[in-house]
Amino acid sequence: MLPRLSIIIPARNDAAALGRTLDHLSGPAGSGAVEVVVAASGDPEGTERAVAGRARLLWPAGSTRAALMNAGAAAARGQALSFLHADSFPPANALELIEQVLSDDRALGGAFEHLFAEPGWSLRTITWINRVRYRLTRNYYGDQGIFVRASVFRRMGGYRDLQFLEDLDFSQRLKRQGRSVLIRVPLLTSGRRFLARGPWRTFFFIVWILLLHTLRLNTERYARRWRGPADRPPGSPWPRNRRLEAAMPSGVAGRPEAG
Repeated sequence: MLPRLSIIIPARNDAAALGRTLDHLSGPAGSGAVEVVVAASGDPEGTERAVAGRARLLWPAGSTRAALMNAGAAAARGQALSFLHADSFPPANALELIEQVLSDDRALGGAFEHLFAEPGWSLRTITWINRVRYRLTRNYYGDQGIFVRASVFRRMGGYRDLQFLEDLDFSQRLKRQGRSVLIRVPLLTSGRRFLARGPWRTFFFIVWILLLHTLRLNTERYARRWRGPADRPPGSPWPRNRRLEAAMPSGVAGRPEAG
């Protein structure tokens, strides 16, 4: 019997976070109604240990989030696809909530409410600001657990080959296809990137990027700074010396990563 939902997790050099997420998913995935597909790049030994047979593990050629998620979706067998960060935790009844949304033929997909896993007034304030934004715009991000009917995803051609903002681009395209639904139940996601780089410094960097995107200006050139060095886990602190960062060889700082 085919699974009703495929959870696709892109992971690059992120074995520790991936292991915690798979621990969290062990209940739903064990039901047979849900399959978990990990599309990985980097740290093969650590990733193999983290997966430990609990998911289908793929090693696609690409390393961007878009490439990894597209590869995972191509291998997925579920009627619906859910894209999950390697450091995010969906609600225990995520399958039922998604199926409830998709029981309406007009609904093509959607996302969950955003909530940082860590406490702290800065992260809570940023969550509140984010909620105002996406409730008004219906533009969702990867840390909200975007989900979509598998047939719709394939008809749309999946994620575009972008190094940055591939999730925003996809949710905007999905919204143009039909009804996109926000599930008002939080999906917990780690705020490690914000905590490592400074909550407000990171937040205003995102605001700047969104402004450029809204004005249809190039944001791809900021992918390296957002993703961080290719040989480090996602969310690693920004280098203190920007000149040193700019001088790094492209093999170290220039390759985009999934995270």
